[in-house]
Amino acid sequence: MDEIKGVLMSGQELIALNLDKRDVLGKSVKHLRRDGILPAVIHDHGKDSHVVMGDYSEIYKAYKNAGKHHPIEITLGKAKYTALIKFVEFNPKTNKLNHIVFNAVDANQTVEAEIPVHIIGDSPAVKTGLLVIHMLDHVEVESVPSKLPDELTVDASTLVEIGDKLTVADIVVPEGVIVKTEPEHTIAVVEETKAQLSEESEEEVAEEGAEPAKPEADSKEQDKS
Repeated sequence: MDEIKGVLMSGQELIALNLDKRDVLGKSVKHLRRDGILPAVIHDHGKDSHVVMGDYSEIYKAYKNAGKHHPIEITLGKAKYTALIKFVEFNPKTNKLNHIVFNAVDANQTVEAEIPVHIIGDSPAVKTGLLVIHMLDHVEVESVPSKLPDELTVDASTLVEIGDKLTVADIVVPEGVIVKTEPEHTIAVVEETKAQLSEESEEEVAEEGAEPAKPEADSKEQDKS
């Protein structure tokens, strides 16, 4: 079962996977896993789901390359499906894939997916010793499968002073993609470091604890009396 790669018309790399029908169900699937076969399911537009299986290493490669946002072309016998990964289950002890669910989609209809957001460029705030706190690493988008981006980006050059922030509205969105996450949602914000906050607190305490000096005029009047 070899993974095949090509190129979609939008410029995306196509991830293709060959799967086989699975008759083994329930607890018996543990024997498949021992033989390097991963159990899976394909949900098909409200029709009956397809219970399938495939080579563990090939499915794992597809998962690592596709995530939950990149379309996969699945071949099952004579049928082909364009699908997104809907759900993955890992073994808590070995951290290996235990099960995977694909969601077949219509290549011409819009779908929703989670897309990673990456902050690119240099932030002036970081150069001056401030801290940029990342608060959002993905957004929900809507698009036809072939136009789903692998990632979305936002420019860090506007992060200069404390309080400056990047929001979903600042994301560079490709044509044909609609971002569903609220535009005012914060992606990153500039804050002071803990060391800077500590220094300021110490300075404030020192200033509050200092005794005010007596005016010189008062001291002279006291001498005369």
